[in-house]
Amino acid sequence: MYKKTYPLSFPKDFLWGGATAANQVEGAWDADGKGLTTAEVVKKAENRRETTMGDVTKQSIKTAIKDHSDKFYPKRRGVDFYHHYKEDIKLFAEMGFKVYRFSIAWGRIFPQGDEKEPNEAGLAFYDKVIAELLKYNIKPLITLSHYEMPINLTLKHNGWSDRHAIKEFTRFTEVVFKRYRGKVPYWLTFNEINTGAWGFHETGAIDSDLNEHDQLQLRYQALHHQFVASALATKQLHEIDPKAQMGCMIARMQTYPATPNPTDVRAAQVADEQNLFFTDVQARGEYPEYMNRYFAENELQITMEPQDQKLLKQFPVDFITFSYYMSTVTKAGDKQKTVGNFASGGRNPYLEESDWGWQIDPIGLRVTLNELWDRYRLPLMVVENGLGAVDKVEADGSIHDAYRIDYLRKHIVEMQEAIRDGVELIGYTTWGPIDLISASTSEMSKRYGFIYVDQDDAGNGSLKRSRKDSFYWYQRVISSNGDSLE
Repeated sequence: MYKKTYPLSFPKDFLWGGATAANQVEGAWDADGKGLTTAEVVKKAENRRETTMGDVTKQSIKTAIKDHSDKFYPKRRGVDFYHHYKEDIKLFAEMGFKVYRFSIAWGRIFPQGDEKEPNEAGLAFYDKVIAELLKYNIKPLITLSHYEMPINLTLKHNGWSDRHAIKEFTRFTEVVFKRYRGKVPYWLTFNEINTGAWGFHETGAIDSDLNEHDQLQLRYQALHHQFVASALATKQLHEIDPKAQMGCMIARMQTYPATPNPTDVRAAQVADEQNLFFTDVQARGEYPEYMNRYFAENELQITMEPQDQKLLKQFPVDFITFSYYMSTVTKAGDKQKTVGNFASGGRNPYLEESDWGWQIDPIGLRVTLNELWDRYRLPLMVVENGLGAVDKVEADGSIHDAYRIDYLRKHIVEMQEAIRDGVELIGYTTWGPIDLISASTSEMSKRYGFIYVDQDDAGNGSLKRSRKDSFYWYQRVISSNGDSLE
């Protein structure tokens, strides 16, 4: 008779923490030799249910470069983590963080992207950030490319659409791997790499003037170059710092069929494959067969060098990470509708949604964790999950964000259930432990943090940090290793 115990809760060494991106928190966009990046030329959105991340043209970039302010480009100012990092990390430590996920701004290390020597001031900044984290026994988890690359590489080579980007990226990665050897146990290559199928914000390649076919051709070619760069970076890391591990990262939006009709079930499966394609390449080391049909039916030709497939196979990632905010619905024959401002699919009548139209589905996180574990059998980490909401500051300065606590609690419960199902989940970093500039709309009023930052959408405010109710709640969650969720 088969009998085996199963885990009842989170492992003792579970990595609790939070996650941010350089272009959303750092600010100091032109300080200490930093170069302008693709994230800092995207104008803020006027409608919170829309995004301007795909509206970039050569002319809009020229206009942005001439504009030396942050009025229309809030990611340039962030929340000034650049000058507040000690204070912010101390607050993370007070919550009990075991890990902090952040990104290195490529433009701080190589301002134009193609210099032969790195910018020492940029490296020195991350020296200090990492040292501060280690002072509190917080493990750094670093994303190498989080929706930004030096804008010069867009202007010269149209970003990742040109294979030249691989050379510049791997020069950057080699420098930071050597600089932080022995200090950073976990690295990620590209943030939400699958969103490169949506265009500029992830690929750094201008394609808004192309027809649909040519857009797809350019985007998938750019993504192939990123796959190769990821494999080469993994090879570098294993050689330079053998104890460190490399992960991949996708935006995971669990997809359901709209009805039990087999045509809807199959349509949902196809839609899901368009996300799993990216982890298939980076974790299994090869292009999956189902993409052969997709490329053929869309008349796409991916140009590869002779060694590319061998590189992908030899240097897959060590673990898989993903963001999870919502799920979507797919119906056969329906054109993909926008859900919220950052995803495509239909609406689910059984789910509530945020003010930004993002449908809230905690159980979908358990479904996703089980599917990814069954498919890859690699350690998993949820590196983004959170609720963007408008917070009200009371007269006494308190912020009662019970809605955020409720959202996170429900998702943590489902993570625990997934662990009981047998999933090897090693960490959880909530998105935006401190309020930051929104990725999709560049607004400040879409707040995710446990820590409130006094700044409005126009950049006005003292930048004073203060603790929300959720700060103390997450502190209890971490100290109890997920046992205390009330």
